[in-house]
Amino acid sequence: MLDLGGIGANCCMPIWHARCLLSCAGLCQFQNFQKVCCRTSESFFSGIFVERTSNTVFSASSPRPRRVLDGYRDNSAMHHTQSLLPRDAIVNLRASKIREVANAGIGRDDVLTFWFGEPDEVTPDFIRTAAADSLARGETFYSHNLGLPELRETVASYLSQLHANPHATITSDNIAITSAGVNALSLAAQCIVSPGDHVVCVTPLWPNLVEIPKILSANVECVSLEFGERGWQLDLDKLLAALTPNTKMLMVNSPDNPTGWTLTRDEQQAILARCRQHGIWILADDAYERLVFDAHLGASGCAPSFFDISDAHDRLVSANTFSKSWLMTGWRLGWLVAPAPFIEQLGKVIEYNTSCSPVFIQRAGDAAIRGGDAVIARTQARFRIARDHLCAALNALPGVHAPPPPAAMYAFFKVDGMKDSLAFCKRLVTDYGLGIAPGAGFGEEGEGYLRWCFASELPRLDDGIARFKAGLAGLR
Repeated sequence: MLDLGGIGANCCMPIWHARCLLSCAGLCQFQNFQKVCCRTSESFFSGIFVERTSNTVFSASSPRPRRVLDGYRDNSAMHHTQSLLPRDAIVNLRASKIREVANAGIGRDDVLTFWFGEPDEVTPDFIRTAAADSLARGETFYSHNLGLPELRETVASYLSQLHANPHATITSDNIAITSAGVNALSLAAQCIVSPGDHVVCVTPLWPNLVEIPKILSANVECVSLEFGERGWQLDLDKLLAALTPNTKMLMVNSPDNPTGWTLTRDEQQAILARCRQHGIWILADDAYERLVFDAHLGASGCAPSFFDISDAHDRLVSANTFSKSWLMTGWRLGWLVAPAPFIEQLGKVIEYNTSCSPVFIQRAGDAAIRGGDAVIARTQARFRIARDHLCAALNALPGVHAPPPPAAMYAFFKVDGMKDSLAFCKRLVTDYGLGIAPGAGFGEEGEGYLRWCFASELPRLDDGIARFKAGLAGLR
């Protein structure tokens, strides 16, 4: 029993007050008391502390401890030494080196920025007007977790035309609207990956994809592309060897950020067969599927897709975004395509993450797909010209190797003699006013390389090339 012998009797405190205070401390064995007296409740508790290791209470007036309930502790010394950090999986995440470079240029309006994957043009008028009209109608309330039914239908129709496959018909039941493409990737991973699972990624790769499974305490194995005269290529045998019965998920971005590498149909068929054999989920990041420049990859203006060869029973999930093809990076709108049973459960996960995407932004997305074919065609043509222009200029510089990428919006090129791409990129910002991304930001496989987003007008690219040439001379 609790010893209250040290409590004074000059100031009375009602039994309900004492009971409440003691209950908060976990010391509730005082049911027979009629009245508890002390000077103040604060002075009462200042004389008592609980130590888990000894499982005793020390009263200010008691020479000997008394036994108390287990599991309580109010030790100020220990309190001040407890870590305030989140769990280890979060602490161990690698910070974005791209953001680190960008932070070096904060507050400067003289920096030419090519570090992020976004075009230098604003979103087309008809898309912005759709959002403005929605706001004018007062559409500022919540929507369905999975998105507006009409937008889900629009996405399903768009994909069905793009990837006509009688064995895997895409309907609105296969679609969920998300708050950005990266949110789609995160939601999918949350639905698939458990702590300790084996996840395989093809790298160099946008760091978000590699780190998302780590947030969920999964183990990530990276299979690196290989760089040569023809650019970045996949060692298919190496990838297939990494896909074992213990693998839970393969994450593949094709076309790839940062390299522009794109899976061929034969490679896709081999990968799909292996994943079927072992029951492995495929999470495909298809953000750049419409930004294809080489006709042998996508004669229809679209990169080869797993949807072209899959069936309804495949463990296949695709994440996509409105950001790249429709120039909507700041809108933060995307979608997921998955088997209908998967989508049914996904609504719960969306609810506990973002709940839903804003209605007016979804209206803009609907307008983008319905009226955006001309936008995509113009973007493809414009980016192809920019790619050729930038890569030609880079290859004219000594020690620079920049094979034109077959897709996406980046030149990921090698610079001879560059050992620390992060330090070099920071110096480009501070000394030359040029912002490009360090190759090390895409994994250790990317060290010695740089990523330059060429989604820009040619005069702006020329200005950047001049600055890069000066910075390169300073490197050597």
